[in-house]
Amino acid sequence: MTEPAEAFPRCISATVFVRALTVEVEIGVHTHEHGRRQPLIVDVQLDIDPPAAGWRSIGETVNYERVGEHARAIAAAGHIGLVETFAWRLAQACLAEPRVSRVKVRVEKPMALAPHAEAAGVEIAVQRA
Repeated sequence: MTEPAEAFPRCISATVFVRALTVEVEIGVHTHEHGRRQPLIVDVQLDIDPPAAGWRSIGETVNYERVGEHARAIAAAGHIGLVETFAWRLAQACLAEPRVSRVKVRVEKPMALAPHAEAAGVEIAVQRA
C-alpha cells in the first residue's frame, strides 16, 4: 500500500549559486580605466521554482554554467562605466532563464580602492514582476 502524496516531503524552495566567479571586464568611469580590463569578482544567487517530484534532469533546474556565459558575454560587449550596470545586466540575463524567479548579484571590483580596501562593489536583487 502506498502512502498519500501529501505524506512525502516537498521541496518548497531552491537556490542555485555561483560564488567568486572572476570576469575580466573593461569597466570604470575614470579615464585611466578605459581601454584596459580589470577583474570583477561575481556572486550570483538564483531562486528557482523546484519541480514537485525532485530533480531528474538538468532541464528541471538552471545550469550554473550559464551564469558564467552571461557574465562573459556582458564583458565582451564593450566598456561599462559602473559595476551597478554590470550587475543589472547580469541580473536581467539570469532572470531571462525560465526557471529563475529571483536573482541576487554581488559584484566586487577589487582594484577600485586598492591598496586601502580589499574591494568595493554593489549587490542587487531582482525578481519577476
